[in-house]
Amino acid sequence: MNEVAHKDGTALPPGHDEIEASKAPLMEHLIELRQRLIHSLLGFLAMFVICFYFAKPIYNILVGPFVRVVGTDKAKLIATHFLEQLYTNIKLAMFGAAFLSFPLVAYEIYKFVAPGLYKNERAAFRPYLFATWTLFVAGALVVYYVVMPLLIQFSVDITPQKGGDGNAAIELLPKVSEYLSLIMQLILGFGIIFQLPVVLTLLAHAGALDSVALVTFRRYAIFGIAAVSAVLSPPDPFSMLAMMAPTMALYEISILLVRQIEKKNATPPAKT
Repeated sequence: MNEVAHKDGTALPPGHDEIEASKAPLMEHLIELRQRLIHSLLGFLAMFVICFYFAKPIYNILVGPFVRVVGTDKAKLIATHFLEQLYTNIKLAMFGAAFLSFPLVAYEIYKFVAPGLYKNERAAFRPYLFATWTLFVAGALVVYYVVMPLLIQFSVDITPQKGGDGNAAIELLPKVSEYLSLIMQLILGFGIIFQLPVVLTLLAHAGALDSVALVTFRRYAIFGIAAVSAVLSPPDPFSMLAMMAPTMALYEISILLVRQIEKKNATPPAKT
């Protein structure tokens, strides 16, 4: 066995050659990770600039559920300080950038992990890039067309509208910042939690779990989904339950998808 030595001829300690051999791949991975992070950040910044320019149309889209529920004549949001519009535009730009740059970030993640996958694993992984974005958009649409209208309608119904007879009138006038924070938090929260089928089926492909385990740990999954919903949703029971219900449906769908994967893996390849 050849002994590794310094340039001056002195011997290196045992195992030093293995350490040196591992440094190059590690540095290459770190450089690659930095490159992917830079690409993702540049994509986010580019989308931020574009979304800041189109902040008003984004605002009109996000207040759409409120306008549809209360009507155009009664739809009114208030600002409570002079620079709130500027802060609102920044918040809208960050939200739009996060939403629009999501496919780029997912692609950069794939490019980072792809070299460590076999060819068949890369082929199996690619559809998840499309599924991830599709499920994120699906979660956003559920918020926009179902959750927010129901939440707004519930708020309108329990808010007294008229005064008189010794009672003070109460009118629902949401703050711009609070309304936008609510809908953006729900959209991002639903978008994240709708990734559950992607995560579970990827784990099934990797052999880390099976359908039997998913069925066995269903009760623990319910508790976990409740905890995650409490964190990702606004601090009210309605939003939490609105997030839990579709997530539990996604968990059951994931069980069916994992069973399909197991059947596919158990089927022997056709002889040619």
